[in-house]
Amino acid sequence: QVQLVESGGDLVQPGGSLGLSCIASGFSISDKVMGWYRQAPGKERDLIASITSNRGTTIYDDSVKGRFTIARDNSKNTLYLQMNSLKPEDTAVYYCNSVFGSLAWGQGTQVTVSS
Repeated sequence: QVQLVESGGDLVQPGGSLGLSCIASGFSISDKVMGWYRQAPGKERDLIASITSNRGTTIYDDSVKGRFTIARDNSKNTLYLQMNSLKPEDTAVYYCNSVFGSLAWGQGTQVTVSS
């Protein structure tokens, strides 16, 4: 059974940092381009960061470039997102998924940036 389980979300003050994890099961992430998505209240779910399977090439949306870092550990079948210099507009539910050919979505993890 294909499953994606995101964790690490929390309430954090502006300027703070958080690290998210996504553990995949039922398939291997090693041959997939993986990405982190987020969905703010009342908005669509958007891709904000992706990482290729072989060279680990990363691409970021302008809204997070320079602040977020995506990484993967294929041996642990896990995807990571390090978020620094968080802003209130980063508040959203964060999800991971394959970028090409989406798999079943996980429940996501809530990140709230507020003072």
